[in-house]
Amino acid sequence: MSERKVRVRFAPSPTGALHIGGVRTALYNYLFARQHGGELIFRIEDTDSTRFVPGAEEYIIESFKWLGIHFDEGVSFGGNHGPYRQSERRDIYKKYVNQLLEEGKAYIAFDTPEELDAKRNEIANFQYDASTRSMMRNSLTLSKEEVEQMIADGKQYVVRFKIEPNEDVHVNDMIRGDVVINSTILDDKVLYKSADELPTYHLANIVDDHLMEVTHVIRGEEWLPSAPLHVLLYRAFGWADSMPAFAHLPLLLKPDGKGKLSKRDGDRLGFPVFPLEWHDPKTGEVSSGYRESGYLPEAVINFLALLGWNPGNDQEIMTMDEMIRLFDITKCSKAGAKFDYVKGMWFNREYILMKDNKELVPAFAKILQENGIQATEEQMEAVIGMMKMKKINFIKDLWPLCDFFFTAPTQFDKTDKFIKKNWNEQAAADMAELLQILEAQEDFSVEALKQTIDTWAETNGKKPWNPWRVVLVGAGKGPDMYELAAFLGKEETLKRMRTALELLK
Repeated sequence: MSERKVRVRFAPSPTGALHIGGVRTALYNYLFARQHGGELIFRIEDTDSTRFVPGAEEYIIESFKWLGIHFDEGVSFGGNHGPYRQSERRDIYKKYVNQLLEEGKAYIAFDTPEELDAKRNEIANFQYDASTRSMMRNSLTLSKEEVEQMIADGKQYVVRFKIEPNEDVHVNDMIRGDVVINSTILDDKVLYKSADELPTYHLANIVDDHLMEVTHVIRGEEWLPSAPLHVLLYRAFGWADSMPAFAHLPLLLKPDGKGKLSKRDGDRLGFPVFPLEWHDPKTGEVSSGYRESGYLPEAVINFLALLGWNPGNDQEIMTMDEMIRLFDITKCSKAGAKFDYVKGMWFNREYILMKDNKELVPAFAKILQENGIQATEEQMEAVIGMMKMKKINFIKDLWPLCDFFFTAPTQFDKTDKFIKKNWNEQAAADMAELLQILEAQEDFSVEALKQTIDTWAETNGKKPWNPWRVVLVGAGKGPDMYELAAFLGKEETLKRMRTALELLK
């Protein structure tokens, strides 16, 4: 195994929006591949044609593009192991189905859904296996001539894998160690359906992994019960020597209560469970996405990386390169990881603080536009710089904190606690005096304003800053007053002061 180049894959089904749990699986595959100088394959598992949703494949690709998870080959990326959509590999799978049938490792079954239901009603906990297959209509109980005639007559059938009972199947899992499951509890899984001439997930997955030279299968815990079957299939095809190593990741759990994370949890608690906003073409329902909710992709990646793994130290903020260097798949948790969406917002805040103000301008410009405000790039950059240190989790949180930069207060609520505390006759007189001083002030830079006003205040025993905030902002919020006045400029500052003195008299 160590001599083979590391090759991993992420293989979603195009059945709707990409769940955030799937994003984490793809991320762990990406970190593992990059750490080992390996390759990441993007495969589409669309063998279940009844569940196909138009636009889902494009949505998934766009999600990873936004998140910064890059694939080396696969659907839309090219490569030498294509095609990468399972629906385009029918002939390949048919060859391997026939191999299993010829070697007696699989058999054809003609049981109808009604017949299967009847047997379930007759036998408690019925499963199609070594103890029941002799009671059913299949190529093990019918003559060769009967089977051939039924196929010739167009009878629909499935191909089932013939599992021998009482064998301990060992799954070498990089996270969970040696997982042993006795084959008696496994049923004879359907590998192929004549109805659509397509294999099921189990066969297609094994054949694709082998032909695409996948060395490690990193996937969700929900696939762990299938792992023994996949081990048996590798052996049945004679591929045991090239069997990939497995790693089954812990589930993402609800933020509260028990069970795995679902879209309903996000709807109930007000957080997205999809990377991008999803418009369901069947129902018309619109589901929120991390991108549209104002999350930075780096924050989402950092947050997800630590749901089920930690670097072994107290470091929480990590670049993708740091994650690649520190990632250890064997140190992933066996237990499920609670989806702490509040921590996700904390990560977003930290990344906003680290971002260069210029990079945040496009998102801020969108918020201003929605509120009918036009501003220059320089103005937006300056406001972001003054205000992003406030308690914000998203750029959209800036607007109620900074609307006064762009719209002067036109009314003052004298019952407001801040205004009530800081506005009286003396404050009005001080502001009238400060207005005269600023009318004569030529230099409106922060340094010049500070020197002029501090000197006046100290000499005359004044404390003008809160009353000045009342007249310029109209509320107890905002940045340093010198920074605000310098931003507004002389004309706007004086205009606001005159208006306030008139309205507040």
